[in-house]
Amino acid sequence: MRVSTRCHKQIFALFVVLLVAAVAVQSPSVALAGPLPDYTVFKGGYYSPDEDYSVNDFNTPGARSDLYSKKGFNGEIAFGHYLAPIFGLEFGVGYFQSTSSPAIEPGETKLKVVPVRVSAKLFLPLGVFEPYGEFGIGAYFTKLEVNGNLGSFSGSSEITYGLHAGVGFNINFTDAFFLGLEARYIKVKPEYGGQPIPLDGYTGTLNLGFRY
Repeated sequence: MRVSTRCHKQIFALFVVLLVAAVAVQSPSVALAGPLPDYTVFKGGYYSPDEDYSVNDFNTPGARSDLYSKKGFNGEIAFGHYLAPIFGLEFGVGYFQSTSSPAIEPGETKLKVVPVRVSAKLFLPLGVFEPYGEFGIGAYFTKLEVNGNLGSFSGSSEITYGLHAGVGFNINFTDAFFLGLEARYIKVKPEYGGQPIPLDGYTGTLNLGFRY
């Protein structure tokens, strides 16, 4: 996972701040009460490709170029429902992208992805602090744009299906409002012009959620 030591320290510091703030505004006895709620959560962060890849030059048959991937933006809006205090289902629609560049030649490729995902989530309700794990499947609508010495190409793949798994936690400020952090690994490989391009990688998000 391409996350620096500095990034780890920032995430840990953010976790401490959120937890202290939640404890300061209420007792740690917050729990789901009454009918099991629905929720909406807004997620924003980064996408980090798991590997570099190579492609055929689109204007030069037989030639290949190695591409080096970079982190990009990742965002999602998700809607969920608690089927039990420890179990829920979540439906999300998002967007993420990354750029890649060859080692020597000028040029750049850009991947733009719209995922539609369904996740099963297992919660551990501990009052203010609510860790969880998830596993799910998604449909990925992807577009590849190539510019430079690799040629010029812009194309969309067919719908590609992939799996994802993740862990995270919520800090419950009230029964209706929470903040959290989430890390997820996705595994999916669309094709463009007969070439498979791996999207396998990690996402990390800061989440803002509302229960109702």
